Amino acid sequence: MNAQSCTLLETPVFSDAPLYADMSGDAEVSFEFFPPRSEKVEEQLWQSITTLAPLGPRFVSVTYGAGGTTRERTHATVERIARETAIPAAAHLTCVGASKSEIAEVAHAYWEAGIRHIVALRGDPPQQGSRFEPHPQGYANAAELVAGLKALHDFEISVAAYPEVHPDALSAQADMDNLKRKIDAGATRAITQFFFAPDTYFRFLDKARAAGIEADILPGIMPVTNFSGVKKMAALCNTEVPGWMERLFEGLDDQPGARQLIAATLTAELCRKLYAGGVRGFHFYTLNRAELSYAICHLLGLRARKEVQA
Repeated sequence: MNAQSCTLLETPVFSDAPLYADMSGDAEVSFEFFPPRSEKVEEQLWQSITTLAPLGPRFVSVTYGAGGTTRERTHATVERIARETAIPAAAHLTCVGASKSEIAEVAHAYWEAGIRHIVALRGDPPQQGSRFEPHPQGYANAAELVAGLKALHDFEISVAAYPEVHPDALSAQADMDNLKRKIDAGATRAITQFFFAPDTYFRFLDKARAAGIEADILPGIMPVTNFSGVKKMAALCNTEVPGWMERLFEGLDDQPGARQLIAATLTAELCRKLYAGGVRGFHFYTLNRAELSYAICHLLGLRARKEVQA
């Protein structure tokens, strides 16, 4: 090859700093946990809370089992968080299997315990695959529950949002109308079901704003520690799992370290793209594990604050 036929390629220009270097740390985060079913799970839960507390979360929430099956454990866990940490604690509360008076009793107990934040949900039926049936003396839906709770006390209330449409909704428009009813009933914010593509969130946010919903809509972030488990959850809540994600996790069933690394990479990339689009609030579904959520928060520029440790 002579000199005249040789084409010199320009040297590509790269930044010396990695993608997450020098993030400003202006993001706000919150975390979701589920109540422990055994001493071992309780120990893991409190290790996670102790790890994540120094990041100064806006709040942490504790879930409520289908049909209210974890009511006592949820209450005990939320009370302990409020009592032993400086983190604002939120309790999940659903319409399933309870009358209005029973829900009022639970809400009053939370208020007396100093809990000022409720995550108000319609809730899932006790039997998977069955349809939701309101209690004869209960609330028919989450919008009614929100209104009922606000009539009892001036709770801060979070509600659920479904960027890919709730499985029981008649249509995307019906689902959006339902979200607006919940906000209009007095909800403070919405927290989305988990998703895996940033455009899913941004398209949903645009539609919500067009529908007149101005409340904060936090993206729900699910670090994928167990791909098969997350795939099952996604099927239940109408979340699309991209084919490329399945290919990335293929062959890693017996490689927990590699799975952890890939999960952190994918979730961090999702959060970075959301951040680039202006998102400054993130809600992590921790599954009572702290490692991935902590690492992603660190990449987003958050650092431990000693004064808020559990």
